Amino acid sequence: MRALEVSGRKPARRDPGRGVLFLCTISLFFFFFFLQFFFLYRVKAQLISKHKCAPCQRSGREPPPARVQPKPAAGGGGEGVAWQPGRPTRRWGRGTPGAAALCDRALTLDPRTMATPSFKPSQRFRLPDWHTNSHLLATNAERQRQASHQIRQEARVLRNETSNQTIWDEHDNRTRLAERIDSVNRWKETLDKCLTDLDAEIDALTQMKESAEQNLQAKNLPLDVAVECLTLRDSRRDIDVVKDPVEEELHKEVEVIDATKKALQQRISQAFEKLCLLQEARQQLSADHRDKVETLDIDRGCLSLSLTSPNITLKVDPTRVPDGSSTLQQWDGFSQLNRSRAEAEMKAAVELREAMALTIAQTNNELEAQRVATEFTFRKRLREMERVYGELRWQEKNTLEEISELQEDIRHLEDDLRRKFQNLKLCHTRLESRTRRPNVELCQDQAQHGLTDEVHQLEATIAALKHKLAQAQDALDALQRHLARLQADLACKASSMLLDAKCMDTRRKLAAPAATFAPQVDTFARTTNRTLSPLRTCPLETV
Repeated sequence: MRALEVSGRKPARRDPGRGVLFLCTISLFFFFFFLQFFFLYRVKAQLISKHKCAPCQRSGREPPPARVQPKPAAGGGGEGVAWQPGRPTRRWGRGTPGAAALCDRALTLDPRTMATPSFKPSQRFRLPDWHTNSHLLATNAERQRQASHQIRQEARVLRNETSNQTIWDEHDNRTRLAERIDSVNRWKETLDKCLTDLDAEIDALTQMKESAEQNLQAKNLPLDVAVECLTLRDSRRDIDVVKDPVEEELHKEVEVIDATKKALQQRISQAFEKLCLLQEARQQLSADHRDKVETLDIDRGCLSLSLTSPNITLKVDPTRVPDGSSTLQQWDGFSQLNRSRAEAEMKAAVELREAMALTIAQTNNELEAQRVATEFTFRKRLREMERVYGELRWQEKNTLEEISELQEDIRHLEDDLRRKFQNLKLCHTRLESRTRRPNVELCQDQAQHGLTDEVHQLEATIAALKHKLAQAQDALDALQRHLARLQADLACKASSMLLDAKCMDTRRKLAAPAATFAPQVDTFARTTNRTLSPLRTCPLETV
């Protein structure tokens, strides 16, 4: 291992299955070795206990190995008598198998006891048995040394393999932790930037909403003036109470102001709803960002741990999968969904701010243009008070025809409106029925998008039909009132002129606008107000 570290090369990976098999082999070998050793020890203990001399038996100590062999008795023809205490003597010969060594105390050469042997001769083994035992011991020792050497070598190989495998596993997991920390950190930075952009967009939309509210408040003065002018002109009598261009312009001015206030109020409501959506998206991003920060702390703490760390311990079932765990695709998809939602909301907020700025500019320009047109009509009306009676008769005939056609168109519009409501009920029923789909089947498929688009289209169509029907009804009412006025007398012209003069005096309040707004789009040409480039502003040169 030191050689591999010095050389700078990474250790090779090994199969851990071989190490387990090798450990099992070593365990079996040692088991049989100790079993054999125990068996030999028991046999030796039994043999020693059988051939102890009387003094050794009394003292309880082991007899020493025999050093003197007894000589055969004279006249015995190579045979002798082995004396045993308490037992009758038996003859033993030179080649008797199973002879054993005698105790030193029994073989002590004492002249007083040499005539009568006082020792107990044990059983003797044959010389081939002695050589066989020595050869067996030597062979077993050699075999056990070889086995021990093989075990040591295999143990070293196993240690090397397991050490390399452990080092590689720890290195790979450390690399994976570092890569995971980089991934989470990249997402955290992305969410940081997204949160910053989201806060800036929320501030910008809030300012635009306040500006729209100020412009909405500024529309009250023109409305009061227009209503006052209409009230003064309502004081005309008889035939002078006519739907003339001045009154139409005043009504149009009121309609423009109402439409302006409605448009501004709608934009303000949209801005409020968009701010709520932005706040909701920000909460989602903030929660995801907090989770990313906590995850980074945990993973960095895991990456900083080492074998010498004081707080590493064994845990109970660390490989379990906790409840609520998600896959890598789900984790990435969740963050991607939050970011996409925030970006979509910011994009919609930018478009809404541009639409609000355009609406403010258009409403101010339209209101100013209508004011100029209304005053011009007032001045013109003061000079058009004298009209011929014949033209009024011709107007009466044409007005009757127009009323008839307009009523027919109104009936057609009402029929179309009822049919569109039936279609809308059908779409609503389909969409409501599809909300009861179970589990994952509740998906936004093409049918769902198609039904949603159809509902939006029908709602827009119904709104357009209602608006057109209202316009038609207003026009019908105007025609009927105009017809009534055409059929009346043309008296009291002086009173009408006096009333119109008072209206002009009242409208002098509108000479200075209460609120100004720099338009970004020309109301009439529908083009952006921008400074022309030097190429377009400089005079053309003739060739």
